[in-house]
Amino acid sequence: MNLVVPMAGKGKRLRPHTLTVPKPLIPIAGKPIVQRLVEDIAAVTPEKIEKIGFIVGDFGEEVEKELLEIAREVGAEGYIFYQEQALGTAHAVHCAREILTGKVTVAFSDTLFKANFKLNTEDDGIIWVKQVEDPSAYGVVNLNESGVITEFVEKPANPVSDLAIIGIYYFKDGDQLREQLDHIIDNNIMAGGEYQLTTALENLKQSGTKFTAGTVDQWLDCGNKKVTVQSNSRYLSFIGENLIDDSAELEDCVVIPPVFIGSDVKLKTSVIGPNVSIGDGCEVVDCRIKDSLIQESTTLSGVNLANSMIGNHVSMKSQSKDVSLGDYSEWLG
Repeated sequence: MNLVVPMAGKGKRLRPHTLTVPKPLIPIAGKPIVQRLVEDIAAVTPEKIEKIGFIVGDFGEEVEKELLEIAREVGAEGYIFYQEQALGTAHAVHCAREILTGKVTVAFSDTLFKANFKLNTEDDGIIWVKQVEDPSAYGVVNLNESGVITEFVEKPANPVSDLAIIGIYYFKDGDQLREQLDHIIDNNIMAGGEYQLTTALENLKQSGTKFTAGTVDQWLDCGNKKVTVQSNSRYLSFIGENLIDDSAELEDCVVIPPVFIGSDVKLKTSVIGPNVSIGDGCEVVDCRIKDSLIQESTTLSGVNLANSMIGNHVSMKSQSKDVSLGDYSEWLG
């Protein structure tokens, strides 16, 4: 089994946090989004993941080393592929054509999920979906009575289904997928000005591939500050307990689970939780923090935070309640 993780997007809706850190490396419950995704895919895959291809932009050598380490931690060989232009989902997956062979799973990096299943690798193909209120922003599918997908529609102006494709796909024959993507790119077949993966899916369906719909219990978005904070809270609730590093120092604090507290964190006279992540090397004094995501090496003093996202190397003294501060910010209230 090979895994392809497209992650070259700029994450504009999550700025200022993505000005210095690629969105897939934003931490959720103490681990980068992309690491959570890879671990979750590995957990539902009955076969060993042999190769993981990360499709990136110009993220730099340090990010690439971190991605290769994420692959090694699940026992796979990591590959870095580059998408220099944002030309659509099919184009992104095509960048990893070298490992589109045998059984292949494709998982877009801004998708986190909670599910209780094992992937059935004997199916021709599986596309994971979730019911949504507004399907116009997604690719959607229609099903027949047997649960087989009969139609793919990319961002329908008129609702034809409320089953949105969440960005995780399984292909029993990755070579066929590669051939379809080659055909789309070589013949410049676009929809909405981009090369769409749904075009390849439709072609595969027409040639006899039976796609079934997989469902998930929870689908977590990490598109902007608000939903990223919510996803951090929900992921902590999945874990259901405090994750506190042994090196953390807590003095006169109340910790309300679930929380994540990283290494070398110093907490004093504060109330933390529920649903709070605090990254490595932070110092928090006289604070009340709930439903928030604090990244690394940040100092907070006398703040009251809720539904907030704070970056790395931030210094903050304030009574603000709902904040989004990027890396290296200073807020004195």
